[in-house]
Amino acid sequence: MEPTQQQTTGTRLDPWVDAYAARTRGLTASQVRALFAVASRPEVVSLAGGMPFVSALPLDQIADMTARLLRERGPQALQYGSGQGDVTLREQILEVMDPVGVRAHPDDIVVTAGSQMALDLVVRVFCDPGDVVLVEAPTYVTALGVFSSYQCQVVHVPMDEQGMRPDALREAIARVRAEGRTPKLVYTIPSFHNPGGVTQGPERRAEVLDAARSNGLLLLEDDPYGLLGFDGSVPRAIRADEAEGVIYLGTFSKTIAAGLRVGWAVAPHGVREKLVLANETATLCPSNFAQLTISEYLATQPWFDQVKVFREVYRERRDALLESLDALMPPGTTWTVPAGGFYSWVTLPDGLDATAMLPRAVAALVAYVPGTGFYAGGAGGHNALRLSYCYPEPDRIREGVRRLAGVIESELEIVQTFGSPTTASSRPGPSTPTPDLA
Repeated sequence: MEPTQQQTTGTRLDPWVDAYAARTRGLTASQVRALFAVASRPEVVSLAGGMPFVSALPLDQIADMTARLLRERGPQALQYGSGQGDVTLREQILEVMDPVGVRAHPDDIVVTAGSQMALDLVVRVFCDPGDVVLVEAPTYVTALGVFSSYQCQVVHVPMDEQGMRPDALREAIARVRAEGRTPKLVYTIPSFHNPGGVTQGPERRAEVLDAARSNGLLLLEDDPYGLLGFDGSVPRAIRADEAEGVIYLGTFSKTIAAGLRVGWAVAPHGVREKLVLANETATLCPSNFAQLTISEYLATQPWFDQVKVFREVYRERRDALLESLDALMPPGTTWTVPAGGFYSWVTLPDGLDATAMLPRAVAALVAYVPGTGFYAGGAGGHNALRLSYCYPEPDRIREGVRRLAGVIESELEIVQTFGSPTTASSRPGPSTPTPDLA
């Protein structure tokens, strides 16, 4: 096709738009990322992003440890490494996974630049355009971005208070196949779900595994929060009871530091080989410096005691959120009670729309993530939102909930007066520019 005059003169906003690969159509900004510019303003109480509270780390000790690492092992730390990851760190990961019951060999582990990259590699290895991935409704927003970028079709499976429903999973698989589509993966976050804040019990995990296994589907178990249970208990991973049919994803982002970007996948032998090759084509090797920093931390610091510190920090913040919700939210508002992790899922009273309400919330100096961001194509969650309690201090959380409760009460008055709102621009009262949530 001959270029148009607009294309050749460069007057279009993006002169390369017709050259992009088809898969880039699925690359859109997540609602979480789109909120960062607003939520980072100091006057705004952000209950949006799930940033770990890294200030709870012993930063002086980590600084000394890192300096010692560079003095003593600098040439190794700053050099290329293995595409599978440092062998000593892989051995240490076995110890880290011991509380969740995962038993493996160091060779079964592939170290990645965060578990997000492990997820990306798995989807790249398994999914062709048009393949179906079955996920919870709602699910992790950036996982949806990965599935979309590889042109997968996402089918949501309903949840209840124990997470993904096995009966609904079986029905969804049968329906997908009856429609002539190809299901490839079941993706689940069984412990302290993001964004749902619920946890699958042992029987539920076995049922979800059986639904996947009996249909010949690989189960992708994402477990970033498993060690962060507030009562000290650690849910047993699904991978602990099934080695061949489950890929387990782990990360140090929540238990050490997100900025180091070190995660891993535990996979069956054949899959592991493919993941190593995919890892090498993506990054050549994960950062040796980040890996050796994590390894040195695990070897020299009381890392599990630090996990306990994080548990207490997040439990105190969770309690502040739940107490404030209980005291301040208007009737008709419901929420999940997380036993660990970072999030609670809030369902609004009838007639309210979380996305339409967001400009008023920002004007009231409180931020959250609308529920539509956790559904493929924004197909659900209109009356829901995710609240994150991991980062703000408890008093800030209480103030944020107070502001949010006021916004919800105001919205209810508008609904009672004018009917159910559909767009922010159609409603009276103060407004603020809406963040780009595309």
